[in-house]
Amino acid sequence: MNWKKAGVLAVLAAFAVPCALAQAGNASAPTAEVAAAPTALCCGVVSYNGKYLDAVIDSMHVDSLWQPRVHIDWLTGQQDQPSSSTGPDRATHCSSFTAALGLRLNVYMLRPPQHPQQLLASAQARWFHTSEGRKDGWEPLGSAAEAQTHANQGDLVVVVYESPDEHRPGHIAIVRPYEKTSEELEKDGVETAQAGALNFSNGVARNSFAKHEGAWPNGVKYYTHVVDWDALRTKWAEEKKK
Repeated sequence: MNWKKAGVLAVLAAFAVPCALAQAGNASAPTAEVAAAPTALCCGVVSYNGKYLDAVIDSMHVDSLWQPRVHIDWLTGQQDQPSSSTGPDRATHCSSFTAALGLRLNVYMLRPPQHPQQLLASAQARWFHTSEGRKDGWEPLGSAAEAQTHANQGDLVVVVYESPDEHRPGHIAIVRPYEKTSEELEKDGVETAQAGALNFSNGVARNSFAKHEGAWPNGVKYYTHVVDWDALRTKWAEEKKK
């Protein structure tokens, strides 16, 4: 089985669990509790499409792929050169992981071969707010609350930092769906998935940008892109039949 088909099956299998849990929870939870929950959240509940986005992020297995200090295939995150080899593009891989997730969702952002893996995050940060980035469907967001809200709705959202030093890397992470309170958002920022010095599929922005001086909380920016979930679900269902 090739990695693309494996990814499709992983997404469909992963989504079956949160979907079933959601249905079970809705069936048994008291009406008053269901009605009251959204009022305690900063950014809304995780939608049907948001659950699909959750499953896609988990299917990328960033905890074990896109590992730092080795050269990787940017698209799959798999190590493609010996650990003893030397050369560029083997420090951290935040921008490659983010671009690969975008490709899985049929959303373009600056990526190889249009730009090398080296210093790609800062290049992406600049690209998002260009006319080309807007033409490709990316829109800026003004706050962490907006970013978390869009992710919960199933949009692809990134949080990105452009390094002021052109010779030092910036950083980029995915905003993943999460039902977060205002207090949690204020303390830790949006929920994130990232590759970096430390890879994780479920963390927070405060930790994602801790190693980049000047980034958190005022140096980061948020961008969002609509995902055509209906087209993707149709595509995945057809690929599953093959």
